[in-house]
Amino acid sequence: VQLQASGGGLVQAGDSLRLSCATSGGTLSNYHTAWFRQAPGKEREFVAAKRRNGDITYYADYVKGRFTISRLNAKNTVYLQMNTLKPDDTAIYYCAATSTASYGSLYSNARVYGYWGKGTLVTVSS
Repeated sequence: VQLQASGGGLVQAGDSLRLSCATSGGTLSNYHTAWFRQAPGKEREFVAAKRRNGDITYYADYVKGRFTISRLNAKNTVYLQMNTLKPDDTAIYYCAATSTASYGSLYSNARVYGYWGKGTLVTVSS
């Protein structure tokens, strides 16, 4: 499956932004999906994930209550709604997918995901 993230941009603190991740070459409903981000000079970190079945979602503590991951299988698209953005949210955001049956508690581990899209840059000014 191929993934392409979009929707990044320059916003001010407190603003909202919605990222999209368009997928192709596979059936989205077969994949667990996630968003990660990487800030300048920092390692890539987990943001949010959604299991392929049901409505189970996971969030990193630093975005919980502000970000929402969702997906529309009919459009083969995963979304990340980001509200109340902070300067610390500045990063390149990547979408990722995996079809592993051993997802379990590994949702925040980047190594679980075999498919990655090119990132989209989000810059939040203070």
